[in-house]
Amino acid sequence: MKTITSRDNPFYKDLVKLASSSQARRKAGRTLLDGVHLCQSWLDLRGAPSHCVVSEEALHNPEVADIVARCEGLRAHVTALPDALFGALSQVEHGVNLLFLVETPSAAQPTALSVSAVLLDGVQDPGNVGSILRSAGAAGITQVFCSPGTAFCWSPKVLRAAMGAHFVLEIFENVDLAALIDASGIPVLAMSGYAEQKLYEVDLRGPVAWLLGHEGQGVADELMSRATHQVVIPHAGQVESLNVAAAAAVCFFEQLRQRA
Repeated sequence: MKTITSRDNPFYKDLVKLASSSQARRKAGRTLLDGVHLCQSWLDLRGAPSHCVVSEEALHNPEVADIVARCEGLRAHVTALPDALFGALSQVEHGVNLLFLVETPSAAQPTALSVSAVLLDGVQDPGNVGSILRSAGAAGITQVFCSPGTAFCWSPKVLRAAMGAHFVLEIFENVDLAALIDASGIPVLAMSGYAEQKLYEVDLRGPVAWLLGHEGQGVADELMSRATHQVVIPHAGQVESLNVAAAAAVCFFEQLRQRA
């Protein structure tokens, strides 16, 4: 285990940039996982991180000590920081002062949709994106495609909201959704509060792609017109519509119910 005590250390400076800048994370192809749950999930599902970073005080926490020991057993780099230095890296209040530095996973994008997937068209709120990823992973969906303008999936806020779902999903960003839909080999269902076909009337026993749009504007017209179905979730009361993340969860688990 290495210890860093200076703010001028080059590795520490790189960590500060990654912690504070989405642009830096995108450019480097790296991100930071913050906290015990995300770090444990990465170890369980993906293996060793590029680097484990921990505060000196956190080493006394049994859960943190176990994760550090696992990292050392996998021959991953481990670095300890004084608590004062670690504070600049974490966005979690009252956290346990544990971070993983990991390479942002990348895979070749499929040319056509063939398994159940989620298509996000300009969903901007990181909490919504993270919640959608979490629901998708829990419902057995394996692929997520994001248009330009959708929140960066590997940002700290999305990672925290998704609670480890990233690690069981293939996530593709900056995707031309129109071209993807045109080449789709499976039905594409666009969610719309103005649609006439109800969700529960659609046969969801086979693979489908769920098209979900911007929190305020919904799915773009050019994508809506390409969808196989335009679908609404029926609801009682005078509330106009569900939050996009709540609507996504209803859709994913109705598909899971039909396939049971």
